Amino acid sequence: MKKLAIGIYVLLTLGLLAWGYYQAIYVAPNDALQGEIFRIIYYHVPSASVAFLFFAVSLAGSIGYLAARRTNGDRAQSFDAWAVAGAEVGVVFCTVVLTTGPIWARRAWGIWWTWDARLTTTLVLWLIYMSYLLLRRFAEGPQMQTLAAVLGIFGALDVPIVYMSNRWWRTQHPAPVFGGAQGSGMAPSMVHPLLWNMLAWFAWGVMILVFRYRVERLQQQIAAAEAEAALNA
Repeated sequence: MKKLAIGIYVLLTLGLLAWGYYQAIYVAPNDALQGEIFRIIYYHVPSASVAFLFFAVSLAGSIGYLAARRTNGDRAQSFDAWAVAGAEVGVVFCTVVLTTGPIWARRAWGIWWTWDARLTTTLVLWLIYMSYLLLRRFAEGPQMQTLAAVLGIFGALDVPIVYMSNRWWRTQHPAPVFGGAQGSGMAPSMVHPLLWNMLAWFAWGVMILVFRYRVERLQQQIAAAEAEAALNA
């Protein structure tokens, strides 16, 4: 039954991705000013949204680990697994953001990169979580998870700064499309493809997140068994 549910979810996710692609490429109209290059928004914005969401998962896991590490070891390890899974998947989607953004900027601005507030804070966010993953990969010892949790919490503080950057400062990055100044927003013919793609990439991200969590938990159990065997030897 469990395998059937997983299979159905995978098929639905693949169907959503295909439908989102069709909506973005064939249904959504061209932007009046940007033309075809505008369509990259249907991948850029959903990737940013999903990255923020999974960095929030990492934040919650990091806080949970610090709260439970002295009272409930197994629960703390579960929180830690969610923290690393959220960070890894978040970094993947953030990398998509930092790739698709310059592709659009090259056509829209005539340059690949500029050090404005939105781009710089997003790069800082990516670097912090890459440092988090490198710490977990190469550091050893019982304090590694604690240090990683603190770094994960610190990194998450940059998420609201990234989101608010083009509201707080004058940037070359476009003004907020939703909730911005008067006249902001998108035509319904553009909003619907965007929402479909946000749903599709969210479903895909959740699938990868859960898979990565289960892998991390399995690795934790193997490490615990090996440590117990070494003590008994």
